[in-house]
Amino acid sequence: MRNDAGYKNIFSGIADELNNIENIGAVAAYIPKLRDVDPNKFGAHLLTIDKQHFCFGDSSEKFSIQSIAKVLSLAMAFELEEDKLWERVGVEPSGISFNSLLQLEAGKGIPRNPLVNAGALVISDILVSRLKDPKRELIEFIKMASGNTEIAYSPAIAESEKLTGFKNAALINLMKSYGNIKNDIDTVLDFYFNLCSIEMNCKELAEAFLFLSADGVNPLNGNRVTSASKAKRINAIMQLCGFYDEAGEFAFKVGLPGKSGVGGGIIAIHPGVYSVAVWSPKLNSKGNSYRGMKILEYLTTRTESSIF
Repeated sequence: MRNDAGYKNIFSGIADELNNIENIGAVAAYIPKLRDVDPNKFGAHLLTIDKQHFCFGDSSEKFSIQSIAKVLSLAMAFELEEDKLWERVGVEPSGISFNSLLQLEAGKGIPRNPLVNAGALVISDILVSRLKDPKRELIEFIKMASGNTEIAYSPAIAESEKLTGFKNAALINLMKSYGNIKNDIDTVLDFYFNLCSIEMNCKELAEAFLFLSADGVNPLNGNRVTSASKAKRINAIMQLCGFYDEAGEFAFKVGLPGKSGVGGGIIAIHPGVYSVAVWSPKLNSKGNSYRGMKILEYLTTRTESSIF
């Protein structure tokens, strides 16, 4: 494990590294509430399993974590459904955009994995079926996983998602036609849009995902979020599917399981070592944070460590 001084040196060098990285790309303007985010923001927070914190920049400013939250809903659904879950959603990389209708139709309504939009909609449908008060119980699960009682949905972002969620409506209707959505479409979409609206800062995000670095237990509060076996499988899905059609590039250059969101956030996991969250709102052509990916590549290069 990298010692504390090593991480401090790496984080002190992030400012210089950012000066060498052009801030290219664009914010996710197709979601109105994300259009107004300052594109020059950058934050990072690394949290080790022995509770050491290292941060940089705008790491305490909240942002919309968007699709990163899909991992947390997956963890909850996996706990409830066990291996029955995989009868309704696959675990294969998509190799195509996160909201592809063509791929979903080819799969006869079975999404390729739980981290593309269609897969997360199936996970949402499962949680709507299994929970008495789905939105409340999901946010309570995330609070338990993170140890943070202040985590909440953003009604304004959820409404913004709803107003522009035509592609998601198409995906869920297609799956309904194949029998892979069991509940009312509007109810499932409402749950999904709220899931994607959750706001955290980099510190909170690193805390919420630390359980995946520690065999399913959050070292900050001792809460067991999932089993060690399930944590391993969730990490594997993130490694293969967390960046859609750029998952191979992230694995090649960063070498960690991770998940991106169109709010500009990325979470990455080094099992047994740390979780690290970065935030930079400008996205590349694949919908992933351009500078966020570069800084994570810098981190694993400087530490000379990855899961490989």
